[in-house]
Amino acid sequence: MQINRTASAHWTGGLKDGKGLISTQSGALKDYPYGFASRFEGIPGTNPEELIGAAHAGCFTMALSLILGEAGFTAEHMETSAKVTLESVEGGFAITAIHLSLSGRIPGADEATFTELANKAKAGCPVSKALASVPITLDVKVV
Repeated sequence: MQINRTASAHWTGGLKDGKGLISTQSGALKDYPYGFASRFEGIPGTNPEELIGAAHAGCFTMALSLILGEAGFTAEHMETSAKVTLESVEGGFAITAIHLSLSGRIPGADEATFTELANKAKAGCPVSKALASVPITLDVKVV
C-alpha cells in the first residue's frame, strides 16, 4: 500500500519582506500565512518547525494508540506536544532537537508500562523515522 499526501507553499518577495502561503491537500490549511516574521520574530502565522511539530505529535500519538491497543490498553485520553528547536549553526540554521511531552490516562497501565510503550511508539512512528537525523527525546506523565 502506498499513500501520498501533498502540501504546497507559495512565496512572493525577498526573504525578510516576502510573504508565503501554505496549503494542504485536505484543506486543513488553505493559503495560511507564513514568512520570516512568523518564523523568527514571533509574529502571527505559522512556520515549518511548528508544522513539523504538529505532524510529529499527531503521528506519535496515533502510533502510541496502536501500540497500546496491541498491549490490551485503550487510552482514556492522551495529550502530546512537540517542541522543535531551530538553531543557528555553522553553515546556516538547522533543526537540532525535538522533545515530545506526553501526558495521558491509560486505565490498567502503570507509569513504567506507559513509558515503555511510548518509547516504542517514538521509535516506530513514521514521522520519527523520517526525522531520525535529529535527536528526539520524550517525557511521559500519567495523569
